[in-house]
Amino acid sequence: MPDQPYVIDPAGADLHAEADRLRERGSAALVELPSGIPAWAPTQYETLKQLLADDRVSKDPGQHWPAWISGEYRETWVSLWVGVTNMFTAYGANHRRLRKLVSPAFTKRRTDALGPRIEEIAATLLDRMGEAPGGRVDLRSAYAHPLPMQVICELFGLPEDRRADIARLIEANMDTTATAEKAMATWQEIHELLAGLADLKREQPGDDMTTALIAARDEEGSQLTEPELIDTLLLVIGAGHETTVNLIGNAVHALLTHPDQLDRVLRREVPWSDVIEETLRWAPSIANLPLRYAVEDIKLPDGTLIPRGDAILATYAAAGRDPLKHGSDAASFDITRTDKEHLAFGHGVHYCIGAPLARLEASVALPALFERFPGLTLDETEGPARLADSFIGHGFRSLPVRLA
Repeated sequence: MPDQPYVIDPAGADLHAEADRLRERGSAALVELPSGIPAWAPTQYETLKQLLADDRVSKDPGQHWPAWISGEYRETWVSLWVGVTNMFTAYGANHRRLRKLVSPAFTKRRTDALGPRIEEIAATLLDRMGEAPGGRVDLRSAYAHPLPMQVICELFGLPEDRRADIARLIEANMDTTATAEKAMATWQEIHELLAGLADLKREQPGDDMTTALIAARDEEGSQLTEPELIDTLLLVIGAGHETTVNLIGNAVHALLTHPDQLDRVLRREVPWSDVIEETLRWAPSIANLPLRYAVEDIKLPDGTLIPRGDAILATYAAAGRDPLKHGSDAASFDITRTDKEHLAFGHGVHYCIGAPLARLEASVALPALFERFPGLTLDETEGPARLADSFIGHGFRSLPVRLA
């Protein structure tokens, strides 16, 4: 019934059909997230953009989410997302302080300097793929995942013997079908691993961003507290690779299922930058991001009222295919689309500081892949590729392909 919360599928099996159904309920619809968490889901591009930039919307559950303050949902999946102390969950002056301490890791100069190393990593991975028996590989595990993973681990000085564990834990963090027990176990293990990284870098400082974060100070000489440091590492290492994994995989799948558009790219009629931006609009790496909170009552233009203290879900997948923004063909993948504007990296003060790095990695990875293997096709021997079980992350659990 329209007056009852819409129960979101924890596995995100049909995200875009779900968004279409929610649009029928207005510019923002009341939904129920896993563990029975109520939240408002914006269904339109302009509504989400407005809320992302609204000072009356907070990301700090300790200040502005009464349910969290009263002790609810503390031992559920949502703790992995909101029960952290970093710029992701900060509000106002505290957010500005934390972002300023982290931003030097992602300056344009530092990002641009990574270009040659990204090209080197891509070439090595493609060489390995070329040796695959029968020319069949899982593109996710062979290329889309290890490329950004190696880049972010090198940037933050994560030792090779810990990289498999961090990759496994970040993937578990994205699984919104996990039980409460599994979610809390993931939380404990990932914090222990990152605390160990911080201890290592205090003992053995290096030319890496973990060392830089440990040493970072603001104008008053204040440093990141230990919880802020650990949770900041979780944010930048996790978001710094998992979202790019999905961007590369989603772009490859979109092109292979739209061969006419792939042909235009390979003929250099359309630049790779257009492929990247259309992929971010059409299949953003993060479909829905928890959570924000209304600091006061917020009345939307269509009369919908989001009461003070209610949670708000950032609905990037729905916004990207909003017909009011992108027309009647909003659901179509079209790299020649004139207006590819999207919110895949957020908007406002919480805009993703790693966006330039993600775009750079994709701009290297995609042309390198198709230049090496121009006859690349999907391998559907065992059926079509399947998306990962998550209503948050939007990417493939595996992506089998044939190289020729």
